[in-house]
Amino acid sequence: MLPDWWEGTWLLALDWLIRLAALCWIPSRTTPGAARSWLLLIGFVPLLGLPLYLLFGHPWLSRERVVRQTQASQVIREQQAPLGGLRWTPTPGTSAAEMVPLVENQGDFMPTRGNAVELMDDYTTSLRALIDDIDGAQKRVHLLYYLMFDDEVGDAVAAALERAVARGVRCRLLLDAVGAKRGLRRYRKRLLAAGVDVQALLPGGLRWRRSGRMDLRNHRKVAVIDNRVAYVGSQNLALPGFVDHCPNRELVARVRGPAVNHLEAVFASDWFIETGQRLVVLPDAQVCEQDVAAQLVPSGPAYPFENARDAVNALIHLARERIVMVTPYFVPDEATLSALRIAAVSGVDVQLILSASNNKAVTAWAQEAYYEELLRCGVKIALYRPHFLHAKHLSVDDDIALVGSINLDIRSFALNAEIGMLCYDAGVVARMRQIEAAYLADSHHVLAETWRQRPAWHRVREGIARLADALM
Repeated sequence: MLPDWWEGTWLLALDWLIRLAALCWIPSRTTPGAARSWLLLIGFVPLLGLPLYLLFGHPWLSRERVVRQTQASQVIREQQAPLGGLRWTPTPGTSAAEMVPLVENQGDFMPTRGNAVELMDDYTTSLRALIDDIDGAQKRVHLLYYLMFDDEVGDAVAAALERAVARGVRCRLLLDAVGAKRGLRRYRKRLLAAGVDVQALLPGGLRWRRSGRMDLRNHRKVAVIDNRVAYVGSQNLALPGFVDHCPNRELVARVRGPAVNHLEAVFASDWFIETGQRLVVLPDAQVCEQDVAAQLVPSGPAYPFENARDAVNALIHLARERIVMVTPYFVPDEATLSALRIAAVSGVDVQLILSASNNKAVTAWAQEAYYEELLRCGVKIALYRPHFLHAKHLSVDDDIALVGSINLDIRSFALNAEIGMLCYDAGVVARMRQIEAAYLADSHHVLAETWRQRPAWHRVREGIARLADALM
């Protein structure tokens, strides 16, 4: 029988072995900021931290999914090649001229002319328009959403799909396996029986090893009806009050023109990555008189780079007069924080509009940890009060707007599949400025002097939460 002291020595040796192995392994597998967070956790609780890192520490996808994304990207580029007449060419020397090649080289999509973009910031109106367009579909309906609830909105969308199938329309529904768990449980069998193709994205449980890291999610919100109209933005398929005590406020772009085909290609790529089935994307959407230049920014762990982060940071650096950024979750990485600081110190009017209410307490505490530094640099921070501001968009000077599903946080940049749409158009920016002004009119504006007077325990809470930024 081993002496009592041996058990303690063995546990101590294992404890330090885990710490040393983590120190050698983790920094080479992830970013310095994320590595610091994980090493801190493992340093405090090695026996808990190591299993958590093995599950959640590296944003890996299965090799099959990465290969399929590469194949989809190649097809997208090849099918755009003969459509040079739809390409929009920015004026040399402008901010758009610098953005276009970055976004196209990373995310595959060229900018197209001839689009019509309607920004819709009324929750009920945008959902009603979506259902009306589904009811007007003649050929096919493709819906890709992170969240679908078993509520009145879910019932209405499911009924609209059933009506469309009954008319002979081909309907496909892609839903994130975790975010839309309630919708899948409620509607999947019913819709399959009606003839709707329903597919769960990134399924969990015992199948997660065939997908990737367990907490990777498809956070996109895209709807494409025929080759006629598409929707992209922040709104899910749920009632506005699905977050308790925090009814959502959203922004959705209703799109017509060649960008519809590109949004269809995003849907087809996700369908192919999940199922291996190739869908035909028809490049024949009509050119619209409104003639908005638009370009898609798809991002996610299947791409070689963090496309969304790079696009957002480039926009911040390109701003010359003003940039307004709206997001429900603000937990930036060092590159984004540095870009905001440089822009503000350089004299750019930098305005952050965040939500005063938040459904994720730790995330709210972490984002508060950045306020003092940003305020000191001259960044303006407004907290919107009437609703949970779930909209995700930004505007740069008077000629570039970005709207989509992208949050300004590390999770959205590195872990989620996201979609954004850049509009190089003064009219779209002017409409977005009206929406931003409405937010600001109903916001509490954070002042540096007042913020510095918050209780000391708030600072402690914020600092601890910020240490976990890479784990959120």
